[in-house]
Amino acid sequence: MHQKTKDIQKRFDGFLQTHNLWKNNAVFNLNQFETPYKSSKIDIEIDEKLRLGKYIERFVSFELSQNKSIEILAENIQIQRNKITLGELDCLLLKNNSPIHLEIIYKFYLFDDKIGNTEIEHFIGPNRKDALIEKLTKLKGKQLPILFAKECENLLDNLGISLKDISQQIYFKAQLFVPINKKNINLSVLNNNCIVGFYCNLKDLSQFLTCKFYIPIKKDWLIIPHKNVNWLQFSDFQNEVTSILKRQFSPLCWLKKENGEIEKFFLVWWT
Repeated sequence: MHQKTKDIQKRFDGFLQTHNLWKNNAVFNLNQFETPYKSSKIDIEIDEKLRLGKYIERFVSFELSQNKSIEILAENIQIQRNKITLGELDCLLLKNNSPIHLEIIYKFYLFDDKIGNTEIEHFIGPNRKDALIEKLTKLKGKQLPILFAKECENLLDNLGISLKDISQQIYFKAQLFVPINKKNINLSVLNNNCIVGFYCNLKDLSQFLTCKFYIPIKKDWLIIPHKNVNWLQFSDFQNEVTSILKRQFSPLCWLKKENGEIEKFFLVWWT
């Protein structure tokens, strides 16, 4: 198998094994799109220059196409008013002949209880530039309402969809990371299965002097960690990540312990 094909397959497998961030409509009354987990061989070409969000949309498109109960009607539809883009509808589909407007999100969030007052408000992006609460607010207040804009009427008519029949659902997968000293956090609203690792700062690394490390490229953040990579010794890893942290970028890393156990973690510049 060609290396690029192997990489795409590993990323697709990692995507499929990522859990939905919540169940049913537990968050903001946003209904999660449920699709059964089914591993499959992916056989599509993907432009490696795509940013991660668009890259993942290709995975979702392929996943949906493998489901006999689903028919994709349109994807990535730009909605414009007077040549100004109002937004984009990620996907319009039929599931068991029922129309659905589906918004697709895949995120990495870190738990910081010094931010906000609620469980949802505690989750922020690795570089503190975005937050879960901001994304949910944008979804609820801006992205989903686009469907009801006058500019969507012709699109829906052409697809034979009545606005009163269509439901809006969210396909929101996420990887969550907790502080290294609070690994036993139990979530009450969000899905505990989304917790896949921890985060720490450079000082915390002193407890891992005998471990080995790996820094995957961003698209490989999707991958389930495995041993077949070029591992770095502690000193080499420290040199590499120090320059990354100076740019105020928090890398996702893999950690291999002496017993062979592998963990995934974010190394952050802001604690």
